[in-house]
Amino acid sequence: MEQPKGTLIAIGGAEDKGTMPEPDFIQKNNLNFFELGILKRFVDEIGKPNPHIEVVTTASSIPEEVGENYLAAFGKMGCTNVGTIHIKTRDDANQPEYTERIKKCDAVMLSGGNQLRLTSILGGTEFLETILHRYHHEDFVVVGTSAGAMAMSNTMIYHGNSTTAHLKGEVKITTGLAFIKGVIIDSHFEKRGRFNRLAQAVGLNPSCIGIGLGEDTGMLIKGTQMEAIGSGSVVIIDGHNIRHSNIADIPEGSPISLENIIVHVMVKEDRFDLSKRKFEANFISVME
Repeated sequence: MEQPKGTLIAIGGAEDKGTMPEPDFIQKNNLNFFELGILKRFVDEIGKPNPHIEVVTTASSIPEEVGENYLAAFGKMGCTNVGTIHIKTRDDANQPEYTERIKKCDAVMLSGGNQLRLTSILGGTEFLETILHRYHHEDFVVVGTSAGAMAMSNTMIYHGNSTTAHLKGEVKITTGLAFIKGVIIDSHFEKRGRFNRLAQAVGLNPSCIGIGLGEDTGMLIKGTQMEAIGSGSVVIIDGHNIRHSNIADIPEGSPISLENIIVHVMVKEDRFDLSKRKFEANFISVME
């Protein structure tokens, strides 16, 4: 199967936008807190000086505020050719003006919020089809953060409380925007305790690779090759070799049981091959 020519960057949310810390505050778990690491990598992947970026705020309930935050963040990196597209309804999504802006930009970013808003508002529209076409056929970069990242996959989690995610039926799945098949992406993974949520999603779809993104952490995806970026960790859950699963046989609300799930924990510059389901550690970090 021919691989897309473009690049996906899925971010786990709360990416560093260059916010200054409080006085006497020591940031211990974000190694690149002042370097806007993920957003800088996004801009570097575009490969153009002052690229034209469009930020789509559809998933957010406060789109104008979110848009202004990203304009400020990109501005700190000298990116002044950045627009915001506040699509709030399907009528908005069908406005030719927005589709024309996508045809002319160098990259697009899908903000956080509610992933069901993204799929229900953008699904089937020319606006989304234009983004998909450019991603598949051009050197085009598509970034999603939080809900925007979760919506990238063909199979998408849209609901699941962390405290009850070990119970059958508590994790709800639907069809995402389908930029990439064979994966399920979850965000805010560590902070919100979403391991059981992603494990159940993979147990329901063992052919998929689960990607749990920590905050200020992302996965850069080119074809079947993935690279962890950012300051935190990415958890990979591989269910291809599950030997036992009780999901089909237990009633709704019962605890699920899975045997032989394979788990990898990735940090910056570690890589994973989706086609081979193979982890590759960053050699430099290993030697250090």
